[in-house]
Amino acid sequence: MKKNPMTENIILVDKNDKEVGLGEKLRVHREGRLHRAFSIFVFNSDNQMLIQQRNRNKYHSGGLWANTCCSHPRAGERLAEAAHRRLKEEMGFDCELTEIFSFIYKTGFDNGLIEHELDHVFAGTYDGEIKPNPEEAEAVEWIGLDELEGDLENQPGKYAYWFKQAISRVIGYKKRGSME
Repeated sequence: MKKNPMTENIILVDKNDKEVGLGEKLRVHREGRLHRAFSIFVFNSDNQMLIQQRNRNKYHSGGLWANTCCSHPRAGERLAEAAHRRLKEEMGFDCELTEIFSFIYKTGFDNGLIEHELDHVFAGTYDGEIKPNPEEAEAVEWIGLDELEGDLENQPGKYAYWFKQAISRVIGYKKRGSME
């Protein structure tokens, strides 16, 4: 029997990323409690970023475009292990990942849920086959950084909130060549 991902426990943290407990995923998002999360940005050797259109049935931000993959580590799971696990589950591949920064954000959604995350941002490079999980992503696309910046300026409403919060730092990091 498939486990309901909304009943999984996620790790509650303070603003310094110190664990303060666990909470049921949906309840944590109803209450807007600060929790640990990660976002993965994957690039190819042509300097394009792999973005995904979230499945419309996701509990929030369905149908919006976002980074390659994002999720929450499970209780007792190291952050890097969780990032690799979810990259395989969502996109059907794995690659070397480097944590490049973290940040805290908080936003509410039309359905009453609140995302309040200490988000650890990972970046990697990959040129192989992608097999997106349709329960997670409706579409994937490789996009050049200049094209992405223009699209974000012209159509910001088609992108997920956290993606818009992180993207300028990720692009700056990539353009400096720090991922080579």
